[in-house]
Amino acid sequence: MDPHGHSLPADADAPVETLYQGRWLSLRRRGRWEYVERNNPGGAAIVIAVTPGDRVLFVEQYRVAIQSRTIEMPAGLVGDLAGQEDEGILLAAQRELEEETGWRCSRAALLHQGPSSAGMSTEMIAYVRAFDLVKVGAGGGDASEDIVVHEVPRHEAGAWLFARAAEGYSIDPKLFAGLWLLEHCATG
Repeated sequence: MDPHGHSLPADADAPVETLYQGRWLSLRRRGRWEYVERNNPGGAAIVIAVTPGDRVLFVEQYRVAIQSRTIEMPAGLVGDLAGQEDEGILLAAQRELEEETGWRCSRAALLHQGPSSAGMSTEMIAYVRAFDLVKVGAGGGDASEDIVVHEVPRHEAGAWLFARAAEGYSIDPKLFAGLWLLEHCATG
């Protein structure tokens, strides 16, 4: 039984088999289920950031896995840097925000945390709201990234995303959850 009193599937108690282990991901099998496990236990942080001019920050980059340019919110892995494996979610979110967008926040708050794709991955994602932004650099990511920063008026964000989709960009559906959280969650 799970914590809610539901029966568990037979596969739930099966031993875990590692099919492949890479630097960041491992492919596992438990019974008949195959899934991906993040090798960093901290998960990922998605940053919901709004400039003093009431513009939502989005980033655009090419994603090899889907062979497409995507529009996303600033995001990154927690504890993925050597020597910072114990980094917390809020610190990772602040680091990624500045690295990817050139904006620094003075305060960050966790809004929600949950699985990115519960049927396929163990990865947990955290939505983090960034507050009191100050422009400190150009952004664009680290040496391995080629990120374009978009600052979109908050009231136009949804329409802007659909317009980018019509142009052929891949739009991460988590953006719409982030926009909903922006409008409906307490500000921390």
